[in-house]
Amino acid sequence: MSNTDLEDDLRGTFDRAAASVPPATDLTGRVTTGARRAQRRTWIISGAAAVAVAAVAVVSFGLAGSNNKPIQPPVAVGQTPAATTAAPEPPTAQSVSGTWRPVQIAELKSLKATRPDDPVLVFRPDGTWGGSDGCNALQGTYSIGQRGEFTATVGPQRLIGCDNVPHTAVLHAAKRIAADADSLQFFGADGRELARYARAG
Repeated sequence: MSNTDLEDDLRGTFDRAAASVPPATDLTGRVTTGARRAQRRTWIISGAAAVAVAAVAVVSFGLAGSNNKPIQPPVAVGQTPAATTAAPEPPTAQSVSGTWRPVQIAELKSLKATRPDDPVLVFRPDGTWGGSDGCNALQGTYSIGQRGEFTATVGPQRLIGCDNVPHTAVLHAAKRIAADADSLQFFGADGRELARYARAG
């Protein structure tokens, strides 16, 4: 078979195959419709992707902001947020007024010895103090500065010998005091605690 015969045979085969295919109607319309559908799908996918990116950005911004701002507890309707705890007020002659008993004194091993009197200090709002060291009556004056600075003087006293509680030594050495409703502390010039008293009345 020559090349010409082979070409004629192949051409006839293609013609018969083409004739057996049913004619396509509105081919241009189908192509246009398919293209429009593909374009809609592309827009939908692009829109969804944009929404996802925006959501991630919002979450990331929220997380970043949460690291910089403290979380505030919810406040019920009609209530105000709780105020920050205020610093304790410095002691005054009025706030330390009353009777105090010693619970700890530096370099004094025991406060439980038997004594004729109850060892107490009594501070008065007029700047005077009194009390007993367990054997002798004590008295004097004192002053308190705006930041708890403290000075005291000791007046005349008897010197009956016994296992005295050294109130006067504490008052002489004290340069600062701190107090709350139930506790009174004396501190030396070096900041060391010299004594601690508890309110007795």
